[in-house]
Amino acid sequence: MELAILKQTGEDTGRKTLSEDVFALEPNDHAIYLDVKQYLANKRQGTHKSKERAEITGSTKKIKKQKGTGGARAGSIKSPIFRGGGRVFGPRPRDYSFKLNKKLKQVARKSALSYKAKENGLVICEDLVFDAPRTKEYIKLLANLSLSDKKTLLVVAENNKNLYLSARNLQKTKVRMVNELNTYELLDADRLVLCEGAVSKLETLLSK
Repeated sequence: MELAILKQTGEDTGRKTLSEDVFALEPNDHAIYLDVKQYLANKRQGTHKSKERAEITGSTKKIKKQKGTGGARAGSIKSPIFRGGGRVFGPRPRDYSFKLNKKLKQVARKSALSYKAKENGLVICEDLVFDAPRTKEYIKLLANLSLSDKKTLLVVAENNKNLYLSARNLQKTKVRMVNELNTYELLDADRLVLCEGAVSKLETLLSK
């Protein structure tokens, strides 16, 4: 599979590249579902808590006699049926994270990349070098690639602090290194922009 590599100006360099083992795989929807589910579950704090009957501060005195009132029997003001009482089976702090095999997560990322390639959601450009943080330059780059109105995910091979700082204040764009990629962000972006160096590194990483 081949896709043109673009210059920062948006012009075609004449070079083409893409590995079919990574970008032309038959997508596995269930692997994608599990990987996205794990990503969202791991983001949950799990600090929710409500007080149950035993944790409410209040008298344990029987509030009315057992019989003869015409109403239901009641033992304590802390009963869940009364206002201010404890909650029945309330939430407790817990860890929502769960384990997934590395190979399954690898298949999920390959599947997400294959979907992007199939839906023309991939853009490959030359490696970017920013000498200083310049948001205007980054906006100009997106305009040259016809991505100004799209939610973009730019993937670089190595850490580029100036590039990251240039894009940090823009709402619809993110910059990630190859080893930081996850299936959720791949699918969440309208366009996936891969730097040329990131493509080869990504293919090596996902072909192991």
